[in-house]
Amino acid sequence: MKNIIRNLFLFTTLIFGGSLLQAQDIEDIKEFFTFYPNYKAAERDSTLYLQKFIVAPVVSYTPETNFGLGMGAKYLFKFNGSGEETRVSNMPITAQYTLNNQFFLFSGFEIFTNQEKWVIEGNILFQNYPRIFYGIGNEAVEENEEQYDYTQFLFEPIFLKQMLTRYLFIGGGLRYNHIFDTNIEEGKIIDQTRPDGYDGSTSFGAEVAALYDSRDVILNAQKGWYLEFTHGKYFEALGGTNSFNLTRLDLRYFLGISEKNRDVLAFQFVGRTTREDLPFSEYSFFGSPEIMRGYQEGRFVDRDLLASQVEYRKRFGESRWGAVAFLGAGNVYRNVDEFQFANLKPNYGLGLRWMLDKKENLNIRLDWGFGQGTNNIYLGIAEAF
Repeated sequence: MKNIIRNLFLFTTLIFGGSLLQAQDIEDIKEFFTFYPNYKAAERDSTLYLQKFIVAPVVSYTPETNFGLGMGAKYLFKFNGSGEETRVSNMPITAQYTLNNQFFLFSGFEIFTNQEKWVIEGNILFQNYPRIFYGIGNEAVEENEEQYDYTQFLFEPIFLKQMLTRYLFIGGGLRYNHIFDTNIEEGKIIDQTRPDGYDGSTSFGAEVAALYDSRDVILNAQKGWYLEFTHGKYFEALGGTNSFNLTRLDLRYFLGISEKNRDVLAFQFVGRTTREDLPFSEYSFFGSPEIMRGYQEGRFVDRDLLASQVEYRKRFGESRWGAVAFLGAGNVYRNVDEFQFANLKPNYGLGLRWMLDKKENLNIRLDWGFGQGTNNIYLGIAEAF
């Protein structure tokens, strides 16, 4: 309870303090951290999108990291020749160091070429990450808690071409996931069982992918569908340590409820299945700041994962304030065909929103999530999904 009070107090200091500023003060602060790479060209040609490169200090909080401090950059742009039919490309990058002595450098990018003929998306991650582990299976108990430290480099570019309809993209890419500099606790579960890849692994494979994305805004959609499917085949012949298959599905739907206040009802379903000789690092981890909020990341671990959530997003008039309520359920499985409704683990929670950038619809968020016998607080930028 003391940690919760402390975290809420710090959020109040950060956000409520900022909300006391006048609107012009907020705009002045934004302008201080914003650069416009094509300002002169856009001034000469009004058809060009005014590109933004925003650099600013970043503060975040999750139960896995404690408070994280660092710098964040976001490049918002369109290629020359793109009009209203092309959505804004987003290339973010975050570098942070946390109070749990972790560091991470991350970018999850989504780039639209002219008239959205191509989409280039993916992830780049480099981190040193102590993870809490309780054992494999959806009945792992808290008494088994141990710490598993590792360094990770992940690179996953995916290239998708527009096909058949306006919002359908089909293509493929590569995924490289390297785990090294591992450290385990002696005498604990990992040391006793020594699963394949516990002391490091390399996953290198080719992916096929399909994307249907009709969202109106990428950072915080008000309406539309998002469906991403990837299937990867990983080979030792490509430099990997294991041969296995990894299939992922991410389905989202955004429904505008109130046009006046721009309230939104958002749905998400996530599925992840693995087969054959997968390493320890490729297991599915239950709980995160994005889905199954309330459970610490990796509270339950197994080969497959199914999870869903629904979130109501409320805006308070023309102010910068908003609130959300969310409800979800999910679980991990040795094999997904073991799914039973009676075994689903629930989560629910509430959140506050403060709009940092009205034009780009970008929020600072504080979420308080609850699960079975657990609750956690999350502070960050942009919506959970």
